Amino acid sequence: MERKVKYDYTFKLECVEMVLKKHYSNNDVSKLKCIDVSNIRKWVNFYQQYGKAGLLPRKNQHYTQAFKLKVIKTIDKQNLSLLEASIKFNIPDAAIIVKWKRDFTNFGVQALEPKPKGRPKSMSDFKRKKRKSDKPLTREEELLLENERLRCENALLKKLQALIQAEEQAKKRKP
Repeated sequence: MERKVKYDYTFKLECVEMVLKKHYSNNDVSKLKCIDVSNIRKWVNFYQQYGKAGLLPRKNQHYTQAFKLKVIKTIDKQNLSLLEASIKFNIPDAAIIVKWKRDFTNFGVQALEPKPKGRPKSMSDFKRKKRKSDKPLTREEELLLENERLRCENALLKKLQALIQAEEQAKKRKP
C-alpha cells in the first residue's frame, strides 16, 4: 500500500518546467495552478539540485542519530535556512528538521535516536498470559466458573429485556 501523494510527479514537473523553461515567475505559476508559492520554490530547488529524481515522491525514510545531529550542526555553523538545509541533505520537508531541532534543544542528543514504530509488543501479549493449566479443576473451581458464567448470562438477559422494553415504550410514544 503506497502513501497518498498530494501532487503527483507529472504535475510537479509541469510546474517546474513552466518556471525554468517558459520563464514564468513562481508567483505566476502559483496563481495559475492554485497552489502555494513555497511548494513551487521547493520543487524548483529540488529539481535544480537532484534533477527529475528530486520530484519523485519519497517513502518514509529513517534517519540515523548521527545524520540528524550533522544536519542540526551544519544549519548552525553555515546559517542555512530550513529550505536550504532540506535541499542540501535531501530531506523532503523542512518540518522534519524543525522537529529534530526542537527535540534536540529540549531533550538533548538522546531525543534524536530513532524510535520504534507501532504498538509495543508487551501490549499485544497481555491477554495471552492467562493460560489454562493442565491440571483438572477441582469441584469448587468448576462451581465458581459456572456461577460466574450464570451471572454473566443473567446480566445479559436483563439488559436484553431492558432494551426490548425501551423499544416498546418508544413505539407507544410515536403514534
